[in-house]
Amino acid sequence: MSGPLRLTVDKASPVPLYHQVAQGLEDAIRSGELPPGTKLDNEIDLANRLNLSRPTMRKAMDQLVQAGLLVRKRGVGTQVVGSQVRRSLELTSLHDDLQRTGGKPATEVRDLARLPAGDEIAALLGVQPGEEVYHVVRLRTTDGEPLALMENWVPCSICELSREQLAQDGLYSIMRAQGVGFQLAHQRVGAVGADAFQAEQLGVEPGAALVAMSRTAMDDLGRPVETGRHVYRADKYSFEFTLVQR
Repeated sequence: MSGPLRLTVDKASPVPLYHQVAQGLEDAIRSGELPPGTKLDNEIDLANRLNLSRPTMRKAMDQLVQAGLLVRKRGVGTQVVGSQVRRSLELTSLHDDLQRTGGKPATEVRDLARLPAGDEIAALLGVQPGEEVYHVVRLRTTDGEPLALMENWVPCSICELSREQLAQDGLYSIMRAQGVGFQLAHQRVGAVGADAFQAEQLGVEPGAALVAMSRTAMDDLGRPVETGRHVYRADKYSFEFTLVQR
């Protein structure tokens, strides 16, 4: 590691020791104290420094590997991958969420075209097949790293879109500025393997796991105003859910 890591554990705490270690390392990664690429000391040395058993330290490291914050590389050791973008399931745009959490989002517009809606898109947007819709493909990066490949369709009758706007602002912000009021959305989250185009755009290997999200948003009158299919790098992105008892 580059420099001493300020990490302590409280053996009198009811919180399991492995979780204290994992939380301390996670905090150091998310704060930038351990930047991406940092090589950690081996588990024996870390365990000795904290006067812990090796199984306790291994369990802590395993937790962070599973969370996508650390990676074990043969012949190299354990390295910091980086902090994931954690996004709650709310009716917000990725661009706005990244800005709100201190990220530096940038957008490359891969395609913007006015096309006749096919049957599937027309059904999702509640328009007639053949009605003109915008087809938008964007690559979203944060802090210079590819994060998401986003494909959206918007009825041309709802608003006007331009490459310049889409490169500067989130889609929802552009639409809100033109009087579209978002009320609710139907959303599905899953996982897919990256195809050749997605892999090239996101800087991953073909077949790599991606977080997939499809969404159709409605305005305050209940009209569908946007539908989209997005894929995100699974090592840099996750959704957060809040569950309640019924």
